[in-house]
Amino acid sequence: MTEQTQRPAVEQPGPEEAVAHEAVPHEVVTHETVAPETVAPDAVPGRSPLPALPPPPAAVRKDRRALRAALRWTAVAAVFCLVGAGTAYGISRMERTDLPGLATASDGRWDYPELVRPPLPPGSPGPLEAGNHAGTHYADLRALVLPAPRGATVEPGARGTDGWVPVKDFLADYADVEKRRELAQKLTDHGLRHIAGRGWTTPDGTRTTIRLLRFGTAAVSETLLAGDLANTGAPAYPVRGAEYYALDETFPPEAHMKGVTLFPYTEAEPYGAEQVRQAYFSAGDTIAVITQTREGGVDAVPFRQTVTLQTELLS
Repeated sequence: MTEQTQRPAVEQPGPEEAVAHEAVPHEVVTHETVAPETVAPDAVPGRSPLPALPPPPAAVRKDRRALRAALRWTAVAAVFCLVGAGTAYGISRMERTDLPGLATASDGRWDYPELVRPPLPPGSPGPLEAGNHAGTHYADLRALVLPAPRGATVEPGARGTDGWVPVKDFLADYADVEKRRELAQKLTDHGLRHIAGRGWTTPDGTRTTIRLLRFGTAAVSETLLAGDLANTGAPAYPVRGAEYYALDETFPPEAHMKGVTLFPYTEAEPYGAEQVRQAYFSAGDTIAVITQTREGGVDAVPFRQTVTLQTELLS
């Protein structure tokens, strides 16, 4: 009988042991079970640290766009600051009347140049000074005629020859022939020396004529004015185009200067195509006759302004 080697029987685990064996499995640590963040690149033997990765290209482009936008807005702000500073400086240097919205509204006055009286001979008094009993104007009478306002068209013939106006040219302003002859005789009787004058037309169509008639003394000129040329009702010798006048009682009282006798007139309505305003006044040895005409009516403001300025030159 062949001898057979008997292998010991392998003990099969019992039911309880099998259950216990499955409940506690062996812990197998593999590469997959380690969390990625726990593996540091420096900890891997034989490897150098990894270089830092550059930021994504999209982020770079976004930052550059933001930088360019900031620079543009900075430049715009700088330009506005410069413009604002320049504007503020310019406004601070301007006159109030140069500023739109702040300018003083025009009241109708004309823009006359600065008035300068001609120099008197040394030691000569003014025509209205107390020591000048004859009221003599020692300055050249032609230099005492009011200059034309800016923008006006000057009439060359209104000044006559060398600034002296012939008597016939002065009388031509009066309509009635008989009245002209009568007036011419009175001028001769009172010793008229000469006439200075000027005339112009402004852009609004107002025609202005100034005549300065000089006599020997203030007494003569005042007598002729108040006795023969003018009165409180109307001028004694109407000019062409006007027959009925009324004394301008609204003429500003402050425009009546001391030592000057003034008669301002306005053509009464109804008037024709043109209206006439006229003023007679005496200052010293001189009588001034100022006439303004305009189609549709003569404005009161420039008329009074002209009379007042001419009075100041003769005073």
